[in-house]
Amino acid sequence: MTTSSAPSAAGPGDPARNLLSGPPPTLLPSDAVATDALAAGAAPETVAAAGPALSAPWAALAERALAGGRSVEAYAYARTGYHRGLDALRRAGWRGTGPVPWSHEPNRGFLRSLAALGQAAAAIGETDEADRCRTFLTDSDPAAARELGLA
Repeated sequence: MTTSSAPSAAGPGDPARNLLSGPPPTLLPSDAVATDALAAGAAPETVAAAGPALSAPWAALAERALAGGRSVEAYAYARTGYHRGLDALRRAGWRGTGPVPWSHEPNRGFLRSLAALGQAAAAIGETDEADRCRTFLTDSDPAAARELGLA
């Protein structure tokens, strides 16, 4: 059974916490320095260089590249954000399964990187990878897949 080193947002009587449904949600530590800088308009390249272990700036770079039609570049940025996110998830106790809730802001960089990876993979014809990313995103949190347009 997987445990998260971060406290669960769901309390003992909370319907979001179902002990029979599998591992508890994994909640990544705050990435507010990066997300605040991005929200304030800092260049994603600068934020990524200052915090290369965080997924949010890599997701921003991937999304920008996708919007500009640069699929291979987007794929590289998204894969970096995805792997940085996997590293963070594992440090938080994730063992390959269980929810990664969209509602927990620090998880969004990883989830956005995963979605961008799927979109970039589809754009370059990697349909198996695109399908795996869509499934992984939906398994992590169906709300993330809906929010990111991959439901």
